[in-house]
Amino acid sequence: MSIVVLGVNHRSAPLDVIERVAVAEESLTKALHSLVSRDNVRETVLLSTCNRTEVYVVAEKFHGAYADVRDYFCELSGLTPDELHPHFYSQHDEAAVSHLFEVASGLDSAVIGETEILGQVRDAWDLARVEQTSRTTLNMLFRQALEVGKRARNETGISKSTTSISHAAVEMAKELLGTMQGKSVLVVGAGDMGAGIARALSSAGAASVTVMNRNTERAEQLAATVGAVVSPISELANALGIADVVLTCTGATEPIITAELVNSVRATSPQSPLLIVDIAMPRDVEHSVSEIAHVTLRDLYDLRDWAQVGINARNNEADAVRTIIGEEVERFTQESIARQAAPLVAELHERAENIRRAEMERFAARMSGLTPEQRELVETMSKSVVAKLLHTPSIQLKNSAGTPQGERIAAALRDLFDIE
Repeated sequence: MSIVVLGVNHRSAPLDVIERVAVAEESLTKALHSLVSRDNVRETVLLSTCNRTEVYVVAEKFHGAYADVRDYFCELSGLTPDELHPHFYSQHDEAAVSHLFEVASGLDSAVIGETEILGQVRDAWDLARVEQTSRTTLNMLFRQALEVGKRARNETGISKSTTSISHAAVEMAKELLGTMQGKSVLVVGAGDMGAGIARALSSAGAASVTVMNRNTERAEQLAATVGAVVSPISELANALGIADVVLTCTGATEPIITAELVNSVRATSPQSPLLIVDIAMPRDVEHSVSEIAHVTLRDLYDLRDWAQVGINARNNEADAVRTIIGEEVERFTQESIARQAAPLVAELHERAENIRRAEMERFAARMSGLTPEQRELVETMSKSVVAKLLHTPSIQLKNSAGTPQGERIAAALRDLFDIE
């Protein structure tokens, strides 16, 4: 049985492939059950963010699980296996564990060390637990991944500078413009990313910040926390006409800012510069908007390239995180091996306890003259003898689990105690 991760991310694929395999929030539950219903998938957690769609599975056979998950990605994206293959990666066992720990630590993010990914990993695991597609093995793995992510940020400076993708988006916009002072900013989307953008903007000195979201109540809650104003999404065209900067991060499945919309808005002020930063996945802005005069469009790939400077500056911190990950992978491996022995140890103790109880019952009549205290003493002594006899084989089994010697000890114990 193996732990396997399969997926597509910002390192393996262009944005147009990533957005084709992105799973909308409202479709995650259906996706989990679709995956776990396949022949070779015993457990699964699905992680879909702006930079990746990854499926973690527990599988009896690696190649069978690979085919099952690949087929799911093809069904999801409409890509053929040959079209998907150049962008589709897979890792198993220790490499898969290490990969998840890198993801949770922010090492595998477009903006190295960003903190948003840790919450996204937690949310993915929480949903899988609720839907009961994550059980013993993946629960153990994801619980430790969250611990690794926290440890990396507490013990190193990996998140010292830019702490999130949304923060990085604002910082990149400031660098492109020179300053946010006096600028009119429009934030489209009030989810976690939108909230992060709004918080980053609150200290950036913008003249005004307007928040738009399909859920107006959520937009109002966000605006109240950062001193912004709210405008309904139906007023998008008017808001684009007066904005200097647009930062967009909705969960829409189709572009909401099209070239046709931007051209019609700018018909009255074609010379006014407009900067649009799109960090949504799938993208909120049609790529052809970048061809419109005096409009600058940046997306997640531009953000990744901009953040490379920070990545280079934090290489020493990244090495420290990799050391932590190496230690944690070893700890996970050892705990996994120990867990493999646990069922047999439990069966061994259960079998011995059943024998002890049967013998106590067989001699019950002969012990009828004992006082309650004497009977309790016999009970305690018999339990102690059983525990001492089983102590050494139990320890040997746990310590050698996962090795050829462990397999021989396990086979011998099953034969000796007639355990299936």
